[in-house]
Amino acid sequence: MSQDSITLTVDARIVTGKAVKHLRKDGIVPAVIHDHGKDSVLVQGEYLELFRVYKHAGKHHPIELKTPAHTYTVLIKDAEFEPRKNQLTHLVFNAVNKNQKVEAEVPIHARYNEDNESSPAERSGLIVLQQLEAIQVKAVPAGIPDAVFYDAEKLAEVGDHVTVADLIVPADVEVLTEAEHAVATVFEPSALAAANDAAGGTATDEETEGDATAGESAEGVEAEKAAEKSQEEAKSE
Repeated sequence: MSQDSITLTVDARIVTGKAVKHLRKDGIVPAVIHDHGKDSVLVQGEYLELFRVYKHAGKHHPIELKTPAHTYTVLIKDAEFEPRKNQLTHLVFNAVNKNQKVEAEVPIHARYNEDNESSPAERSGLIVLQQLEAIQVKAVPAGIPDAVFYDAEKLAEVGDHVTVADLIVPADVEVLTEAEHAVATVFEPSALAAANDAAGGTATDEETEGDATAGESAEGVEAEKAAEKSQEEAKSE
């Protein structure tokens, strides 16, 4: 569960449209709060503070967001970055009810034995390809885990794999991602290299067994919708 409390204070924003570029030049990031069909609330904050909160909270950790007029419990719905410098340029917050279940994106990590930092397959020279970086879950904000894990000790031989159904998830958390979705698979290095060569340097989903869904992130359609909403917001500002 998300144990750490994250608090962020932002200012009201009156600058919209193309003028927001001047905010960014001054180290300010424009943002917006969506609140259950109510009018969107335009806010802004210092770059370093917003970036720190984004790195800490991701899209799964509830944030106590303080504005001049109101304090919200929010999740980060979308974050936009300038591609060349990879700098944060815009944030979209979704206000949530502390007592109602919400959907969130939670990262996936491998869990190893205490004495190891790799799976049995990797220790024997094989390659473990993680095909899914995050899953969609539903839970009350305080119950959303900071990460979910799979037992990497189960990955020992070529063809061994884990799916979403194998993930270690708290009992009160509902998993929305398909249970059969591949999470990680063991490959022979030579087979993976051959697939990479055939793909011009990057193995595709169709060229590695068990990797049919590797190109799909846990964001899926939800992330696309969030990005579209964020782009529409940016255009209107």
